[in-house]
Formats: sequence, structure tokens, C-alpha cells
Amino acid sequence: MHPATATASVRVRRAETSDLDDLVMLEDQTFDSDRMSRSQYRRHLDSDSALVLVASANHRNFLGTAVVFFRKGSRVARLYSLASKPETRGKGVGAALLEAVEAVARQRRCYAVRLEVRDDNATAVRLYERHGYRHIGQYAHYYQDGTHAWRYEKLLA
Repeated sequence: MHPATATASVRVRRAETSDLDDLVMLEDQTFDSDRMSRSQYRRHLDSDSALVLVASANHRNFLGTAVVFFRKGSRVARLYSLASKPETRGKGVGAALLEAVEAVARQRRCYAVRLEVRDDNATAVRLYERHGYRHIGQYAHYYQDGTHAWRYEKLLA
């Protein structure tokens, strides 16, 4: 089990099977394309190479999620997805999830976390940059709808 991380009243823990409904609902509410399916989430919950984290105000008040991948033989963690409920944005949920992702990456002896973000998602870009992620490249037409992605990386101490 991975340690819980708290920022203000936000607690982060490893997702459980009982979180599936909340995970899929948030995925559908947050992303217009490139969504993870229920079966993908279920597979990631039981995987050694993936970790699904959940942010909550108490054990059942679901606020957001992060999905991080670890590739065998690689010391770079990949933040695949980060999402929070619209009404919680700006209240520390994304920050708590990022801190938890970085803590787990350090535990797994990763030296960096990398991610892709839509180039039109200014809110997410600000969050990542505020937390020490730096722009390292881009992918043209990366998302299903043709939107470009920016690549970001944070070196872990």
C-alpha cells in the first residue's frame, strides 16, 4: 500500500475496485476524447505497472484521480491522467495528486515524472509549471480530436 498524502483536507490513496463508478463518471465528465474505459481502469487497478490514485475529502467524498504508469526497466514515471471534479478546481486537489504521484515515483526509484498535456489546457499547464514541471517538447496532433500536446518533465530530488 502506498502512503496517503494530504494537502489541506484532501487525502490521496490508492484506488480500489469500489471506486470504479466514480472513476468512470469523472473520466466522462472531464474528457471529451481519449477517455479511459471501465475495463481499462479495472485492469490498471490490478497492475504492477500502473497506479490509480484517488483524492477525497473523506474516504467516500471523491474529488479527483491520477493515473501513473511505470515501465519495466525505466526510471521515468509517466503521469497519464490527472482529473478533478469541476467544483474542486483551485482547492488543492491537483496539487495533492501531483505530490502523491511524485512520492510514489520516488519510492519506485524514478528520477523523473513526465506527462503530456493538451496545448489548449491553460489551467493544467499552470498547475504543472507551478509545481516545477518544465516544458520539454511537443507532439503534433497527439489527441483524438487533433489537438497538439506539450510534453513536460519534473526531475525528482
